[in-house]
Amino acid sequence: MLWTRWLVLLLCWGATSTEQQAEQRARAPAVVRQDSRRQRSPPPVEPLDFGFVPAAVYDTHAYHEPGPVGILFNIVHAFLYAVQPNSFPKDLIVKVIQQNMGGIKIEEWRKPDNVVLLLQWIYYESGFLICGTIGILFVVLTPIIGVCFCVCRCCDNCGGEMHQRQRKNADCQRGFYTASLVCTSIFIIVGVLIAYAANHNVTIKIKNTRRFINTNMRDLRTFANNTPAQIEYLTAQYATAKHKVLSDLDNIGPLLGGRIHSQLEKEVVPSLDTALRMAGAMRETKEALENVSSSLEVLQEETGKLGASLSGERASLTNTLSDPACTNGAVSHTCNTIRSTLSQLGINADYSKLADVNHALANINVILKTDLSNIVQKGYSSFNDTPKLVKEQTKNIVTGTQVFKSMLDKIGAEINGFAKMFPVEASLANFTIFLNEGQKNIESYYPQIDQMDFYRWIGCVAVLCMVVLVVAFNILGLMCGSCGYDKQATPTTRGCLSNTGGNLLMAGVGFTFIFAWALMGMVTTLFVVSGNVEKLICEPLANRQLFKIIDTPNLVHPDKKNFLPGMLFQNPNIDLTLGSMYRDCYDNNGLYHALQLETMFNINSFLNRTVYNKDLATVFESVKIDLGDITLLEQAGRDNLLNFANSGIGQIDYDAYLAEVNKGVTQVDLLSFSTNLEAQADQLPRGALENALKGHASSIRQIHREQVVPMEQAMKYVRARSTMSQSIKQLKRTSNDLPVKVTNILSAIDAVEYLITHNASHVVKQETKGYTESLVGYFKQYTAWVKKSLTTEVAQCKPISNIVDSMEIVGCSFIVDSVNTFWFGLGGCCILLIPSIIFSVKLAKYYRRMDTEDVFEDLGNTGNHGEQMCEIHGDLAVLRYDRSLCFLACRRVNWWRDHFQTV
Repeated sequence: MLWTRWLVLLLCWGATSTEQQAEQRARAPAVVRQDSRRQRSPPPVEPLDFGFVPAAVYDTHAYHEPGPVGILFNIVHAFLYAVQPNSFPKDLIVKVIQQNMGGIKIEEWRKPDNVVLLLQWIYYESGFLICGTIGILFVVLTPIIGVCFCVCRCCDNCGGEMHQRQRKNADCQRGFYTASLVCTSIFIIVGVLIAYAANHNVTIKIKNTRRFINTNMRDLRTFANNTPAQIEYLTAQYATAKHKVLSDLDNIGPLLGGRIHSQLEKEVVPSLDTALRMAGAMRETKEALENVSSSLEVLQEETGKLGASLSGERASLTNTLSDPACTNGAVSHTCNTIRSTLSQLGINADYSKLADVNHALANINVILKTDLSNIVQKGYSSFNDTPKLVKEQTKNIVTGTQVFKSMLDKIGAEINGFAKMFPVEASLANFTIFLNEGQKNIESYYPQIDQMDFYRWIGCVAVLCMVVLVVAFNILGLMCGSCGYDKQATPTTRGCLSNTGGNLLMAGVGFTFIFAWALMGMVTTLFVVSGNVEKLICEPLANRQLFKIIDTPNLVHPDKKNFLPGMLFQNPNIDLTLGSMYRDCYDNNGLYHALQLETMFNINSFLNRTVYNKDLATVFESVKIDLGDITLLEQAGRDNLLNFANSGIGQIDYDAYLAEVNKGVTQVDLLSFSTNLEAQADQLPRGALENALKGHASSIRQIHREQVVPMEQAMKYVRARSTMSQSIKQLKRTSNDLPVKVTNILSAIDAVEYLITHNASHVVKQETKGYTESLVGYFKQYTAWVKKSLTTEVAQCKPISNIVDSMEIVGCSFIVDSVNTFWFGLGGCCILLIPSIIFSVKLAKYYRRMDTEDVFEDLGNTGNHGEQMCEIHGDLAVLRYDRSLCFLACRRVNWWRDHFQTV
């Protein structure tokens, strides 16, 4: 049809204008350092935001919940499964189709292959064949048996004799037949209700079918109306990629220069960082030397005073020990002992013998007159000016890209022009008109459908009324018979009401023989037809097995692999199946992906001719950038580093400083020394020597109290020692291999400058290529987005799968399930009519008025004319007949009595 061709043509346009295999996106930008002195390079390819394709909202919800009647449907499905438990014969159907594509001829069935297929089909249909055979036998035998039954009863046989023999269990039998007939009638009523519910359900669901038709038509119109807007949105988003490319071309300096800067900073920044750290080490060295110098002065001053006091006391004590009294033999030993400890009476930490650091400090002050940090910052600035330098040297490239900009505009115009080559809107407008006319045509049949459904409903009700008529006779017969039955009345004297009940029961039997065979014929026909529709169409359609038959390769013709693409595109070799198309549409994917239109068109040639252009790479191949003007470290900075290495801080005796700082104030505890001195004095004889020694002990205590203790507690002294210790340790770390460190820094900077000066061309070429790829990457993002949008968002074919699902719901859930439930209920009624006949015939004997009956009287003359008495073992039995018949009966009875007595 014309509209289908335009629809396929429209989707083909979408394919040719946007298809391209999506390549891997550029990697995310690496995390760079947060130092404010350096710039952050942009990511290689910035993700573009193309927004969202205008989405279509479809109204059809192809789902059906049958409600309470679904219980009956499940029962019927279980019955059909019991009748036909075999799995769906996919292979058998395929073989039948493939072997009989030219038409079925009688002589071809004699072929062995066809005979085998026929036997396989008979085996598959065995359940239906057996049930159908039973139904046919019922249809054929029921009228025959009914005629025979009527003739038999007319001959006073088969219960037609109007005589009822009296039995002792007559009441029990009547109760049994009554209960059985009641139960049978109840089950028949249940079957009628089931059939009526199914019949009424068809009427209700046919009205609901209009909702599916309206929503599906509305969804198709939505599909037709939204598709042009979606395609227009795809083409319009080309401007997003184009504007981004033009923006990057206008900012080639920051972008390309930033890429070059980012690549070189891996080598440049670490070398400058080490030089900057060395500048900080210089300032720290100056501060440490100043701390050492000031601390040394404080310590020398404090320890000098204490040393002078201790030296004077030691000299005075020596003079005291030179007294002639110490030569006495008893005293000389004590004097010698005291004299041997005089060397301990002095200061321990002698800071006066440490060399000062003024020379190194003076050198550092001279070195710091040159601001190395500022020089290094100039190196940073020179290196960070790379984007500006690139911008200045690529002015001619930016001017040359004007041609490329005009080329991009031409590509955009070419895409828009290509889109306008196809009458998309006109085609979809015609498609919309076709839908509107189709819906009007369908709606015009609604009155006829309603009328036909009404006739169908009336017919089914009339059929059910046949069964209801039989049930009504049974119920009326039971009611009349039960209400009019009198146990005291004899069979010949039964009342009119009881006799009417029996007649109604026999009338029900007569109508059963009249209607049962026709009802069973209808049930058999519906069972065979709709049962096979359920098993061969509805169930395979529900589990999608039916699609596998249609998608079987070479099903229609040996040279035509796939049926669907051969019908749509006249190319059966395309790997497109009805099942895959349904799954894609069910998932609400685009029709472009569902029909696999990418296999029909060479999209790459179109994209290479339009979106991708090699002229861009040619423009940037001539880029040459000279980075020789970048100076990382001036000569003054180099000299400053060398002077720092030769400043003399490495010649300071740090171990001597640390040794003195770690020593105590005095060599010995003065309080202990004075106590020992007094103890030695107490060993001497009383006199001037003893008093002199005790006086010296008191003086030593005074020195300790007035000089040592205040000095140890003074913050000035404590801070000076602590500051000197920390500063000496810091200076020692800084001076450790200082010349080697400076040499390594200068070597690293020289190596980086050599890289920038001589090998930057390789980096420039590499980053220029990356920059070009980033520009092309924007177009790749566009084509990948178009590919994804065509696959999942443009022309979403959910309405197609909804149509298939709606047809399944209407055909199977609405109609077939209801028809199956109808024949299931009606068939149950037909089967139950057989026991209804039996119980009605049996029960009618107990309600109808008989012509003759059995009576019991005494043997002998009773004075009653027309009666004869017969004696059997004391019991008298006389049949009330006319006199001749009674006489013959009595003689026969007497003969049998004499015979038994003889025996």
